[in-house]
Amino acid sequence: MTHQECINCKTTYGIDEIVYFCKKCGDILEIKFDFKELAQTLKESDWKKKPLSVWRYRDFMPIHEATKVVTLSEGGTGLHRSERLGAELGLKNLYVKNEGENPTGSFKDRGMTVGVTKAVELGARHVICASTGNTSASLAAYAARAGIKCTVLIPSGKIAYGKLSQAMIHGAKVLQVKGNFDQALEFVLKLAEKHKDIYLLNSINPFRIEGQKSLGYEICEQLNNEAPDRIIVPVGNAGNISAIWKGLTEFHKLGYIKTLPKMTGIQAAGSAPIVQAIKTNSDKIIPVENPETVATAIRIGAPVSWKKAINAIHESHGTAETVTDEEILDAQKILARIEGIFVEPASASSIAGLKKLVKSGVIGKDERVVCVTTGHGLKDPDTAVKMSEKPLEVDADISAIENALGLKERVAILAR
Repeated sequence: MTHQECINCKTTYGIDEIVYFCKKCGDILEIKFDFKELAQTLKESDWKKKPLSVWRYRDFMPIHEATKVVTLSEGGTGLHRSERLGAELGLKNLYVKNEGENPTGSFKDRGMTVGVTKAVELGARHVICASTGNTSASLAAYAARAGIKCTVLIPSGKIAYGKLSQAMIHGAKVLQVKGNFDQALEFVLKLAEKHKDIYLLNSINPFRIEGQKSLGYEICEQLNNEAPDRIIVPVGNAGNISAIWKGLTEFHKLGYIKTLPKMTGIQAAGSAPIVQAIKTNSDKIIPVENPETVATAIRIGAPVSWKKAINAIHESHGTAETVTDEEILDAQKILARIEGIFVEPASASSIAGLKKLVKSGVIGKDERVVCVTTGHGLKDPDTAVKMSEKPLEVDADISAIENALGLKERVAILAR
């Protein structure tokens, strides 16, 4: 009783049919369940006894054969109570859901474990994606785990080497296209349509979203089966914010949580078509032709899942906001130095957005807020090194080290 359904015209497709866009209206698809049947399955299941992970929610996933599951033990990431950062911002209940703790260092692993498992179920021997970095790293790892071929197309310009190195070492065929991400995505779509043996695993694939929705499940379970008041998410191609909302609404329909949070999307100022649509109350986006931001993971001008993201924000009574590169880098440093959590620039946009929305009064001081940080800081070490204090070279002498640390000066002051 599970099927794929167009989010616009509601045309349905079989769960094992390889289709990326609705054949009638051209819109994207999502996975739909018969909730009565799902509720009965869950009632008879021991899923709550399993460790916190993506596959704890095996019964919620549109996968037939458990023996085909391709996993690297993803999910189960920490929900960190951030008291020091919260105190600095004047918030009583602030949490950071750190997705950098996943196997390849980003939230993409949640989607890829399900997406690659579905590819194996369907008999695919070759998977492909367009990527600004994290998607390629994750797909390459899971394809290697499954023993299937992987191709990734990356845009020209700077790609963080922490991510690119992962795709390369896992054996993916990496092609750098002279153009931006949106153009690279156009090419992989054409390749997947033309060559039926190639399975596309960008977030346009609804099975990716099924894995990523587990993030919403986990947040609620980690908060003792309660939803927070607000979840703040970095937005690039917009699959993650819509996936989290899908998971939350499913938990709500099944009776596992009583309330739903406000979904809040954050985009970089140089790449913010969804924020513009929200702020102008438009039901369509105007793509950004030349998106630019230091947060390369969200440097996407024409997000494929924009309609799902806008729906999630509206349905949850949430909002969206932009942050500058300066605000992103400042938030990255603050999170690392106050809470000990090192994230890449795109991840820090949720913290930057939080600061901005608290200051403007949009977020109340009593709200229980969860900021999702999507990728580990070592994904883009160059940026962290550039904005940090350089190492001091000192003589191999205890006195020189004490001078560099200001210890002699402190002793002199105390002696006065």
